[in-house]
Amino acid sequence: MHIPLVDLKSQYQSIKPKIDDAIQSVINETAFIRGKFVHEFETEFAKKYGVKHCIGVANGTDAIFITLKMLGIGAGDEVITTASSWISTSETISLTGAKPVFVDIEKDYYTIDPTKIEDKITPQTKAILPVHLYGQPADMTSIKKMCDQYDLYLVEDCAQAHFAEFQGKRVGTFGDAGTFSFYPGKNLGAYGDAGAVTTNDDALAEKIRRYANHGTLHKHDHEFEGVNSRLDGLQAAVLLVKLNYIDEWTQKRFKNAQIYSHLLKEIDGISPPKIRSHASHVFHLYVIQAEERDKLAAHLKANGIETGIHYPVALPFLKAYGYLGHKPSDFPVAYESQQKIISLPMYPELNEKMIEFIATMINQYYGED
Repeated sequence: MHIPLVDLKSQYQSIKPKIDDAIQSVINETAFIRGKFVHEFETEFAKKYGVKHCIGVANGTDAIFITLKMLGIGAGDEVITTASSWISTSETISLTGAKPVFVDIEKDYYTIDPTKIEDKITPQTKAILPVHLYGQPADMTSIKKMCDQYDLYLVEDCAQAHFAEFQGKRVGTFGDAGTFSFYPGKNLGAYGDAGAVTTNDDALAEKIRRYANHGTLHKHDHEFEGVNSRLDGLQAAVLLVKLNYIDEWTQKRFKNAQIYSHLLKEIDGISPPKIRSHASHVFHLYVIQAEERDKLAAHLKANGIETGIHYPVALPFLKAYGYLGHKPSDFPVAYESQQKIISLPMYPELNEKMIEFIATMINQYYGED
């Protein structure tokens, strides 16, 4: 049995007629850049998410960068973010000219530890950028309180947590803006790069929309210089189709996670993921901690099971941030977890038989030692 880490082909096959029709419609109307499909997706995503504005951009990285830039963050400023994420979270801070300031993560949830944020706040701090990692919401009550106390911007990186909730409120709606990636493997994924920013701030929404379109809302009306970061019609049309299935797919992900956790809970040597109290985890990834992680991965691969490591090196320890001079003791939780985390296959099309096989192979490995 071969079980991929992600199976986008199976997802496509399940909705093939609608996807094909959507793509053909874009071609028929030659609505390749901006246009009706982008407008419709922005409208429908904002409506479903419960926000006033959704601005489509070229990718999730641009979504963060443009938002920070339009909030006025730049040279001499600092932005606090998590020690554990993909580099797009922190590189966008650097791209504005500001300095990324890393904070260690919570042991059980992999998200930024709010109890360690206050010590990192300085007069140069302008924003906090939490990441809802793997589909798990960060502790937004504590983070929002801190932003209010110190008058800081709050931008949420929701690239892995579409429609996740904390205390009954969707991630991305706690602060000034939420940023999203629609990279193909995301819970809501396009067939190429795509992203969006959500906000209830009218002025910020207009600035983001302008900046992402060369500084203009209408051709030749350039109020300032911007960049070219536009969601294209083909990706918007694909996302429009998939938006109708996101609730169903999220439920299937959660069900699969429950099956995993039930089957793995008694196996010595591994720790299944925990779900934060009062939170809805959407399981973009199903990440366990495992002793002898690399040997386990090799064993699973030998039995046809693909795995991944998200992420093998925590952000502060990447060569890109060597200039900051961080050491493992600065971020002990992130450092320890990077050596144990392993992502198991997770997608809506995964079935119970497949999960049982994966669990059997994991049990076999630890049973043999």
